[in-house]
Amino acid sequence: MEKNILLVVGLDLALSQEVQNILEKEGYEVKFISILTGDIINCLVNNTPQLVMIDFEEAQSDRCIQLGRYLLNEDSIPFLYFSSDADNVILENIKRTRPYGFLIKPLRDKDVKACVKLILYNYTHKNIDLLKTDKKVIEDVPYRIRHVINYINENINEKIDIDELANLTKWKKHHFIRIFSSIIGVTPYQYILINKMEIAKALIEDTDQPINEIAFDLGFVNYSNFGHIFKKICFTSPENYRKTKKQYAELQKPGI
Repeated sequence: MEKNILLVVGLDLALSQEVQNILEKEGYEVKFISILTGDIINCLVNNTPQLVMIDFEEAQSDRCIQLGRYLLNEDSIPFLYFSSDADNVILENIKRTRPYGFLIKPLRDKDVKACVKLILYNYTHKNIDLLKTDKKVIEDVPYRIRHVINYINENINEKIDIDELANLTKWKKHHFIRIFSSIIGVTPYQYILINKMEIAKALIEDTDQPINEIAFDLGFVNYSNFGHIFKKICFTSPENYRKTKKQYAELQKPGI
């Protein structure tokens, strides 16, 4: 699967490199374009990012807000702002563009990773969350897909059959796959695997549980299949992922 492309827009290349160092370890591809670029909208479209990260500098506040308004009106790419300040004037200007997130500089690794992960996840699911915005709006298609998503989330540690999911919607299998893919952006099978790998990454990074046990607990019948899928989605083996994360954690310890 292709990596999610995250686009940093600003003047500070060093900030972009910092974001790159934080997020490329998580499997994202980070690119940078200057806020002073003449046709910034065209550059943005050509890079096809899944998330735009705007470095809000007071000297370029008008251009930053202009870009935020464009992204708000298009509503096809989520975006967030970085800022070294969060006074009322800045927040008033920023909030009118309704960003999906806001991070204070200097950046902290955990804040950046958590914010990006939540934004991408919530944006992927926005089409099935109509009930959050209007309790009177209950459209049949989003409601059925939301029911499927809830079922997947509740049974993510089990082996989930696509026929079983289709039965939840009362649609024929091929129709279900087509509708699910058009709303969520990936097939039901891909969605299940992506979410299983997110859980696997967290367990590999934050626990000492043997990787073959993690694979079994997530419903994989054998380690070989798990390792192949992990590498395809995360671009590295489970063992190398754990080793890299431990090395990075050691480097972050005080005095090193």
